[in-house]
Amino acid sequence: MAAGNGMIVGPRQSTVRCAIYTRKSTEEGLEQEYNTLDAQRDAAEAFIRSQRGEGWVALPEHYDDGGYTGANMDRPALQKLLQDVRDGLVDCVMVYKVDRLTRSLLDFARIMEVLDKHGASFVSVTQQFNTTSSLGRLTLNILLSFAQFEREMIAERTRDKMSAARRKGRWVGGIPMLGYDISERGGALVVNEDEAARVRAIFDLYLEHGSLIPVVEELNRRGWRMKEWTTRKGRLAGGGPFAKNRLYNLLTNIIYIGKVEHGGQIYEGEHEAIVDPEIWQRVQDRLRFNGRTGGRQVRNKYGALLKGILRCASCDAGMVHTYTQNTPNKLYRYYVCVNAHQRGYNQCPTRSVSAPAIEQAVIEQVRGIAANPAVVDRVVESLGEQRVADIESLEREKRLMERELERLSQELAGLVRTGGKLAVDRMAEVQERAALLERKLREVRDQLAEWAGQTVDVADVRRTLREFDRLWAEMTPREQEKFVKTLVDRVTYDGRNGEVTVGFRTAAIKQLCAEVRNQ
Repeated sequence: MAAGNGMIVGPRQSTVRCAIYTRKSTEEGLEQEYNTLDAQRDAAEAFIRSQRGEGWVALPEHYDDGGYTGANMDRPALQKLLQDVRDGLVDCVMVYKVDRLTRSLLDFARIMEVLDKHGASFVSVTQQFNTTSSLGRLTLNILLSFAQFEREMIAERTRDKMSAARRKGRWVGGIPMLGYDISERGGALVVNEDEAARVRAIFDLYLEHGSLIPVVEELNRRGWRMKEWTTRKGRLAGGGPFAKNRLYNLLTNIIYIGKVEHGGQIYEGEHEAIVDPEIWQRVQDRLRFNGRTGGRQVRNKYGALLKGILRCASCDAGMVHTYTQNTPNKLYRYYVCVNAHQRGYNQCPTRSVSAPAIEQAVIEQVRGIAANPAVVDRVVESLGEQRVADIESLEREKRLMERELERLSQELAGLVRTGGKLAVDRMAEVQERAALLERKLREVRDQLAEWAGQTVDVADVRRTLREFDRLWAEMTPREQEKFVKTLVDRVTYDGRNGEVTVGFRTAAIKQLCAEVRNQ
């Protein structure tokens, strides 16, 4: 049943429980005794009183989202409202204007889907529409389209304004950095003299030590911390201890020489520099010389066999591959615990281990498998069992995807019959999901077809394992790394007693290795 003034109501009931939802994008003005949220609620309550003869009552629960954007659904009051609708506690959702509920067509469709599914109606106090008719749906979609367009235009203008401010050298926000405070007026950096002195000392320490880890250890020994600040909501943030990545970010921040960066271009900043440009450049040159990548993934240049699978038994952290080169022709490779690498060697009893030594220990355990006939037989058996299990798993995955595609096909047919803008939007989602599933299904079918014609060749496996030494010598470093990671799931090193534990990918192999060691 439809009513005027933008009402869409369901079948007549003795009591219609109305939930009033209010929203404001910013927190500005919410501290006032009577704010916009109160005004929105008063208008809705007045409308409910006009429908008292129809049994309409306002629920006492306040669903207020102050300071939340309408561009998404990440709003606590909205989520509470939708949950109450699902729980059958709400018969009608009421807003002052549609854009108070959402500014996104897709989000509105999702909200309406929840309301329709649980028999709840929707009312906009100040707008005339009726979604029970095609014209009403068109009117509502036009309103939401303009609301979304307005939001996108505001976002675009904001980005342009921030870009222009950057080009003029202004700081336009972000996480505060050590050495500066944010001006009370906002939008500007003011030097914090005590912190600025620490920043300059940190740059000097790096030039003195020439490496990040010793500087991190010294900073933590002194009890120096990262920048601490208070958020707009009054919450204390930052203030954590220094680590290698945090120190690197500080040392490479161009803010400290009075400049700002935008779009790959450097501009003169409006704020005061606190580090001498010559010192800053010397630090950058040293960082580049030391090969620091700033966190980007690099290729396995030195063929580290255990990269990504070696862990420290002392603190259950990963161990990373690194090296030192004292002379041009002499390279020392080793693995170091991440905790020791980031926070200093005093943080972990394992610290580091020679890369060639631990890699050779793992290779010896692999060679032990190949040298034992009983182990070889069990490897062949395990490979066959694993192949059967993998095929069964792929078959299950194929059946699930086929059923899901059938369900999507039925939903698509229903949407075609329904028609309307909301149906069109949902059809696009369904078709995208179906296309993704079809691609995955083709990959699974191809894999099954490939495995169907394969069997575990016992003689080939035995020959391969018996000739392990010859094959290993013929492999390239990258092939050796791939071979080890195919067979080995995890390697654990305990620096306290020098114990190396190898976890193989097949449980049966791991068990037999233990038996061989016991024998």
